[in-house]
Amino acid sequence: MIKNVSVIGAGTMGNGIAHVFAQAGFSVTLIDVNAAQLEKAIATIGKNFDRQVAKGTIAEEVKTKALANITTASDVAAGVKNADLVVEAATENVDLKLKIFKSMDEAAPAGCILATNTSSISITKIASVTKRPELVIGMHFMNPVPVMKLVEIINGYATTKEVTNTIVELSKQLGKIPCVVNDYPGFIANRILMPMINEAIYSLYEGVAGVEEIDTVMKLGMAHPMGPLQLADFIGLDVCLSILKVLQDGFGNPKYAPCPLLVNMVMAGKLGLKSGEGFYVHTAGSKELVVSGSFK
Repeated sequence: MIKNVSVIGAGTMGNGIAHVFAQAGFSVTLIDVNAAQLEKAIATIGKNFDRQVAKGTIAEEVKTKALANITTASDVAAGVKNADLVVEAATENVDLKLKIFKSMDEAAPAGCILATNTSSISITKIASVTKRPELVIGMHFMNPVPVMKLVEIINGYATTKEVTNTIVELSKQLGKIPCVVNDYPGFIANRILMPMINEAIYSLYEGVAGVEEIDTVMKLGMAHPMGPLQLADFIGLDVCLSILKVLQDGFGNPKYAPCPLLVNMVMAGKLGLKSGEGFYVHTAGSKELVVSGSFK
Protein backbone atom coordinates (compact mmCIF):
# COMPACT_ATOMS: atom_id res chain seq x y z
CA MET A 1 0.00 0.00 0.00
CA ILE A 2 1.36 3.39 -0.98
CA LYS A 3 1.47 5.99 1.80
CA ASN A 4 4.80 7.77 1.41
CA VAL A 5 5.58 9.42 -1.92
CA SER A 6 8.83 11.12 -2.89
CA VAL A 7 8.94 13.53 -5.84
CA ILE A 8 12.31 14.33 -7.39
CA GLY A 9 12.51 17.72 -9.07
CA ALA A 10 10.85 20.88 -7.72
CA GLY A 11 10.12 22.56 -11.04
CA THR A 12 6.71 23.17 -12.58
CA MET A 13 5.83 19.48 -12.96
CA GLY A 14 7.39 18.38 -9.68
CA ASN A 15 5.59 20.92 -7.54
CA GLY A 16 2.32 20.10 -9.32
CA ILE A 17 2.76 16.38 -8.67
CA ALA A 18 3.61 17.04 -5.01
CA HIS A 19 0.50 19.24 -4.80
CA VAL A 20 -1.95 16.57 -5.99
CA PHE A 21 -0.45 13.79 -3.84
CA ALA A 22 -0.49 16.00 -0.74
CA GLN A 23 -4.07 17.07 -1.41
CA ALA A 24 -5.06 13.41 -1.69
CA GLY A 25 -3.64 12.74 1.78
CA PHE A 26 -0.28 11.17 0.97
CA SER A 27 2.88 12.00 2.87
CA VAL A 28 5.10 13.75 0.31
CA THR A 29 8.82 14.49 0.26
CA LEU A 30 9.76 16.99 -2.44
CA ILE A 31 13.42 16.63 -3.41
CA ASP A 32 15.71 19.04 -5.26
CA VAL A 33 19.43 19.76 -4.97
CA ASN A 34 18.65 23.48 -5.32
CA ALA A 35 17.42 24.86 -1.99
CA ALA A 36 16.13 28.05 -3.62
CA GLN A 37 14.09 25.98 -6.07
CA LEU A 38 12.54 24.07 -3.16
CA GLU A 39 11.54 27.33 -1.46
CA LYS A 40 10.06 28.61 -4.70
CA ALA A 41 8.15 25.33 -5.21
CA ILE A 42 6.59 25.43 -1.73
CA ALA A 43 5.56 29.05 -2.30
CA THR A 44 4.02 28.12 -5.65
CA ILE A 45 2.13 25.18 -4.14
CA GLY A 46 0.79 27.47 -1.42
CA LYS A 47 -0.39 30.03 -3.99
CA ASN A 48 -2.07 27.32 -6.04
CA PHE A 49 -3.89 26.04 -2.96
CA ASP A 50 -4.95 29.62 -2.16
CA ARG A 51 -6.37 29.86 -5.67
CA GLN A 52 -8.37 26.66 -5.13
CA VAL A 53 -9.72 27.97 -1.83
CA ALA A 54 -10.69 31.30 -3.45
CA LYS A 55 -12.54 29.45 -6.19
CA GLY A 56 -14.32 27.28 -3.63
CA THR A 57 -12.96 24.01 -5.04
CA ILE A 58 -11.39 23.07 -1.68
CA ALA A 59 -11.90 24.17 1.91
CA GLU A 60 -9.27 26.06 3.92
CA GLU A 61 -8.71 23.03 6.16
CA VAL A 62 -7.94 20.86 3.13
CA LYS A 63 -5.24 23.32 2.13
CA THR A 64 -3.80 23.37 5.66
CA LYS A 65 -3.67 19.58 5.89
CA ALA A 66 -2.20 19.24 2.40
CA LEU A 67 0.62 21.71 3.07
CA ALA A 68 1.38 19.87 6.32
CA ASN A 69 1.78 16.67 4.27
CA ILE A 70 4.77 18.11 2.36
CA THR A 71 8.37 18.06 3.56
CA THR A 72 11.48 18.86 1.52
CA ALA A 73 14.91 17.32 1.07
CA SER A 74 18.01 18.27 -0.90
CA ASP A 75 19.51 14.78 -0.97
CA VAL A 76 18.01 11.92 -3.00
CA ALA A 77 19.16 9.16 -0.64
CA ALA A 78 17.66 10.83 2.41
CA GLY A 79 14.51 11.84 0.56
CA VAL A 80 13.57 8.39 -0.74
CA LYS A 81 14.63 6.15 2.18
CA ASN A 82 11.05 5.68 3.43
CA ALA A 83 9.24 5.92 0.08
CA ASP A 84 6.66 3.48 -1.24
CA LEU A 85 6.68 5.35 -4.56
CA VAL A 86 9.21 7.72 -6.07
CA VAL A 87 8.13 9.95 -8.97
CA GLU A 88 11.02 11.51 -10.90
CA ALA A 89 10.09 14.84 -12.48
CA ALA A 90 13.46 16.27 -13.48
CA THR A 91 14.37 18.00 -16.74
CA GLU A 92 13.66 16.00 -19.91
CA ASN A 93 17.26 14.90 -20.34
CA VAL A 94 18.05 11.21 -20.74
CA ASP A 95 21.50 11.29 -19.11
CA LEU A 96 20.16 13.16 -16.09
CA LYS A 97 17.25 10.76 -15.70
CA LEU A 98 19.50 7.71 -15.90
CA LYS A 99 21.76 9.18 -13.23
CA ILE A 100 18.80 9.94 -10.97
CA PHE A 101 17.32 6.47 -11.41
CA LYS A 102 20.60 4.83 -10.44
CA SER A 103 20.58 6.88 -7.23
CA MET A 104 16.89 6.19 -6.61
CA ASP A 105 17.39 2.46 -7.08
CA GLU A 106 20.31 2.35 -4.66
CA ALA A 107 18.56 4.33 -1.93
CA ALA A 108 14.87 3.40 -2.14
CA PRO A 109 13.50 0.48 -0.08
CA ALA A 110 13.00 -2.92 -1.68
CA GLY A 111 9.55 -3.04 -3.23
CA CYS A 112 9.38 0.71 -3.78
CA ILE A 113 7.94 1.56 -7.21
CA LEU A 114 10.07 3.93 -9.29
CA ALA A 115 8.06 6.13 -11.68
CA THR A 116 9.15 8.75 -14.17
CA ASN A 117 7.16 11.72 -15.42
CA THR A 118 9.04 11.66 -18.73
CA SER A 119 7.01 12.75 -21.73
CA SER A 120 8.99 10.79 -24.32
CA ILE A 121 12.09 8.94 -23.04
CA SER A 122 12.01 5.14 -23.09
CA ILE A 123 10.82 3.61 -19.81
CA THR A 124 12.69 0.43 -20.72
CA LYS A 125 15.93 2.36 -21.12
CA ILE A 126 15.44 4.12 -17.80
CA ALA A 127 14.59 0.82 -16.09
CA SER A 128 17.72 -0.82 -17.50
CA VAL A 129 19.99 1.12 -15.12
CA THR A 130 18.14 -0.24 -12.06
CA LYS A 131 18.08 -3.61 -10.35
CA ARG A 132 14.28 -3.54 -10.26
CA PRO A 133 13.10 -3.00 -13.87
CA GLU A 134 9.85 -4.79 -13.06
CA LEU A 135 9.03 -1.96 -10.61
CA VAL A 136 9.74 0.89 -13.04
CA ILE A 137 6.87 2.63 -14.84
CA GLY A 138 6.00 5.87 -16.61
CA MET A 139 3.56 8.21 -14.87
CA HIS A 140 3.22 11.13 -17.28
CA PHE A 141 1.16 13.95 -15.77
CA MET A 142 -0.13 16.84 -17.86
CA ASN A 143 0.59 20.49 -17.13
CA PRO A 144 -0.82 22.15 -15.03
CA VAL A 145 -0.94 19.02 -12.88
CA PRO A 146 -3.57 20.17 -10.33
CA VAL A 147 -5.98 20.98 -13.18
CA MET A 148 -5.40 18.42 -15.93
CA LYS A 149 -7.16 15.07 -15.48
CA LEU A 150 -5.04 12.80 -17.67
CA VAL A 151 -2.20 10.60 -16.46
CA GLU A 152 -0.50 8.66 -19.26
CA ILE A 153 0.78 5.43 -17.70
CA ILE A 154 3.56 3.77 -19.67
CA ASN A 155 4.59 0.14 -19.27
CA GLY A 156 8.25 -0.63 -19.73
CA TYR A 157 9.31 -3.97 -21.20
CA ALA A 158 9.59 -5.55 -17.75
CA THR A 159 6.88 -3.66 -15.84
CA THR A 160 4.61 -6.13 -14.04
CA LYS A 161 0.82 -6.08 -14.26
CA GLU A 162 0.68 -5.65 -10.50
CA VAL A 163 2.68 -2.42 -10.70
CA THR A 164 0.56 -1.14 -13.58
CA ASN A 165 -2.65 -1.88 -11.68
CA THR A 166 -1.29 -0.18 -8.57
CA ILE A 167 -0.45 3.00 -10.48
CA VAL A 168 -3.80 2.97 -12.29
CA GLU A 169 -5.67 2.80 -8.97
CA LEU A 170 -3.37 5.38 -7.44
CA SER A 171 -4.08 7.79 -10.30
CA LYS A 172 -7.80 7.40 -9.65
CA GLN A 173 -7.21 8.21 -5.97
CA LEU A 174 -5.68 11.49 -7.13
CA GLY A 175 -8.86 12.26 -9.08
CA LYS A 176 -7.11 11.62 -12.39
CA ILE A 177 -8.09 9.54 -15.42
CA PRO A 178 -5.35 7.00 -16.24
CA CYS A 179 -4.64 5.79 -19.77
CA VAL A 180 -2.24 2.83 -20.10
CA VAL A 181 0.05 2.75 -23.14
CA ASN A 182 3.17 0.89 -24.22
CA ASP A 183 6.76 2.05 -24.39
CA TYR A 184 7.51 3.47 -27.84
CA PRO A 185 8.99 6.90 -28.63
CA GLY A 186 6.66 9.71 -27.60
CA PHE A 187 4.15 7.18 -26.22
CA ILE A 188 0.70 8.44 -27.41
CA ALA A 189 0.34 12.02 -26.19
CA ASN A 190 3.52 13.40 -27.69
CA ARG A 191 3.72 11.06 -30.67
CA ILE A 192 0.56 12.77 -31.92
CA LEU A 193 0.95 16.24 -30.41
CA MET A 194 4.54 17.07 -31.35
CA PRO A 195 4.23 16.46 -35.11
CA MET A 196 1.17 18.74 -35.07
CA ILE A 197 3.10 21.49 -33.25
CA ASN A 198 6.05 20.99 -35.60
CA GLU A 199 3.79 21.30 -38.64
CA ALA A 200 2.32 24.51 -37.22
CA ILE A 201 5.86 25.89 -36.85
CA TYR A 202 6.68 24.83 -40.42
CA SER A 203 3.55 26.66 -41.61
CA LEU A 204 4.84 29.81 -39.93
CA TYR A 205 8.40 29.22 -41.18
CA GLU A 206 7.18 28.85 -44.78
CA GLY A 207 5.01 31.96 -44.57
CA VAL A 208 1.69 30.18 -44.99
CA ALA A 209 0.13 32.13 -42.14
CA GLY A 210 0.98 34.18 -39.03
CA VAL A 211 1.04 33.08 -35.40
CA GLU A 212 -2.44 34.29 -34.51
CA GLU A 213 -3.95 32.96 -37.73
CA ILE A 214 -2.51 29.47 -37.23
CA ASP A 215 -3.72 29.30 -33.63
CA THR A 216 -7.15 30.74 -34.48
CA VAL A 217 -7.73 28.16 -37.22
CA MET A 218 -6.97 25.31 -34.82
CA LYS A 219 -9.02 26.77 -31.97
CA LEU A 220 -12.11 27.71 -33.95
CA GLY A 221 -11.90 25.12 -36.72
CA MET A 222 -10.73 22.10 -34.73
CA ALA A 223 -12.16 22.98 -31.30
CA HIS A 224 -8.73 22.95 -29.65
CA PRO A 225 -8.78 24.93 -26.38
CA MET A 226 -5.33 26.33 -27.19
CA GLY A 227 -3.60 26.84 -30.53
CA PRO A 228 -0.47 24.75 -31.26
CA LEU A 229 1.94 27.70 -31.13
CA GLN A 230 0.47 28.99 -27.89
CA LEU A 231 0.66 25.46 -26.51
CA ALA A 232 4.29 25.14 -27.62
CA ASP A 233 5.11 28.30 -25.66
CA PHE A 234 3.30 26.87 -22.64
CA ILE A 235 5.14 23.52 -22.84
CA GLY A 236 8.51 25.15 -23.53
CA LEU A 237 10.11 25.26 -26.96
CA ASP A 238 13.20 23.51 -25.61
CA VAL A 239 11.02 20.64 -24.38
CA CYS A 240 9.26 20.43 -27.76
CA LEU A 241 12.63 20.28 -29.50
CA SER A 242 13.89 17.58 -27.14
CA ILE A 243 10.81 15.40 -27.70
CA LEU A 244 10.98 15.77 -31.49
CA LYS A 245 14.61 14.63 -31.36
CA VAL A 246 13.56 11.57 -29.35
CA LEU A 247 10.91 10.77 -31.98
CA GLN A 248 13.34 11.32 -34.84
CA ASP A 249 16.04 9.16 -33.26
CA GLY A 250 13.62 6.50 -32.04
CA PHE A 251 11.82 5.95 -35.33
CA GLY A 252 14.57 7.01 -37.74
CA ASN A 253 11.92 8.82 -39.76
CA PRO A 254 12.63 12.31 -41.20
CA LYS A 255 8.99 13.32 -40.74
CA TYR A 256 9.81 13.94 -37.07
CA ALA A 257 12.75 16.28 -37.83
CA PRO A 258 12.27 19.55 -35.93
CA CYS A 259 11.60 22.67 -37.97
CA PRO A 260 14.71 24.88 -38.38
CA LEU A 261 12.76 27.80 -36.93
CA LEU A 262 12.18 25.86 -33.71
CA VAL A 263 15.88 24.98 -33.52
CA ASN A 264 16.90 28.61 -34.02
CA MET A 265 14.44 29.93 -31.44
CA VAL A 266 15.72 27.52 -28.80
CA MET A 267 19.33 28.46 -29.59
CA ALA A 268 18.34 32.12 -29.23
CA GLY A 269 16.84 31.44 -25.81
CA LYS A 270 13.26 32.10 -26.94
CA LEU A 271 11.70 29.24 -24.98
CA GLY A 272 8.14 30.48 -24.54
CA LEU A 273 6.46 31.19 -21.22
CA LYS A 274 9.50 30.22 -19.14
CA SER A 275 11.73 32.82 -20.83
CA GLY A 276 9.03 35.43 -21.36
CA GLU A 277 9.05 35.16 -25.14
CA GLY A 278 8.48 32.50 -27.77
CA PHE A 279 5.88 32.76 -30.49
CA TYR A 280 4.18 35.24 -28.16
CA VAL A 281 5.42 37.77 -25.62
CA HIS A 282 4.23 36.80 -22.15
CA THR A 283 3.50 39.70 -19.83
CA ALA A 284 4.64 39.13 -16.24
CA GLY A 285 1.74 38.63 -13.86
CA SER A 286 -0.80 38.21 -16.65
CA LYS A 287 -2.76 35.01 -17.12
CA GLU A 288 -3.24 35.82 -20.77
CA LEU A 289 -0.79 35.68 -23.64
CA VAL A 290 -0.03 39.06 -25.17
CA VAL A 291 0.95 39.16 -28.82
CA SER A 292 3.70 41.72 -29.41
CA GLY A 293 3.27 41.73 -33.17
CA SER A 294 3.79 39.37 -36.07
CA PHE A 295 6.61 36.90 -35.65
CA LYS A 296 9.86 37.87 -37.33
